[in-house]
Amino acid sequence: MAKIVGKAVAEFSGTALLVSVVVGSGIMGVNLSQDSGIALIINALSTIFALTLLILILGPVSGAHFNPAVSLVQLFSRKQPVSETLTYIVAQVAGAISGAILANLMFDLTAIQFSDRDRVSPGMFIGEVVATAGLIAVIGILSNRDQGKYIPVAVAGWIGSAYFFTSSTSFANPAVTIGRMFSDTFAGIAPSSVLPYIAVQLVGAALGVAIVKGVERA
Repeated sequence: MAKIVGKAVAEFSGTALLVSVVVGSGIMGVNLSQDSGIALIINALSTIFALTLLILILGPVSGAHFNPAVSLVQLFSRKQPVSETLTYIVAQVAGAISGAILANLMFDLTAIQFSDRDRVSPGMFIGEVVATAGLIAVIGILSNRDQGKYIPVAVAGWIGSAYFFTSSTSFANPAVTIGRMFSDTFAGIAPSSVLPYIAVQLVGAALGVAIVKGVERA
């Protein structure tokens, strides 16, 4: 019991800090520059550094999923039981919402707010499929090669790169998507865009699993 509680705390705190970084750095980027490109660079760099550190620190505790798509892949790969997966997902979603609220408070904004930033378009959906598939593939391929020590840098590198080459700026995470709904800022997403994003992220996760299996057979 104590072990699963520790894992849940790690997933909650890791996801909360990740979303706080994503939202907070987005706000800071806009505060520092009216150039959206510079704001995105600030947002991406902060996320890359924080994600690397969070995976390094909390990976030994819970695996540092911080992402329901990753947890579901672990479940369907029979590497994690249903009870643990559900615990992870609840902790991740709660952490994501808490992280967005924390970021709002740090910048003296209303604690609970909802974004009006619509992100629904075919191109953005394709971007989320690609971003999530790549994330799952990076994790799965390195894990299968017993190169897990490279995952923190590789995952952060993929997400950081996908910030710039996908039109969606690479959410690639259902919990983060839900959390970012709670901040009407640069990094926010409108509630009406959340379910479509999650749907295509899950499609991307399935594609990522297929890529991992294809690489295994090559």
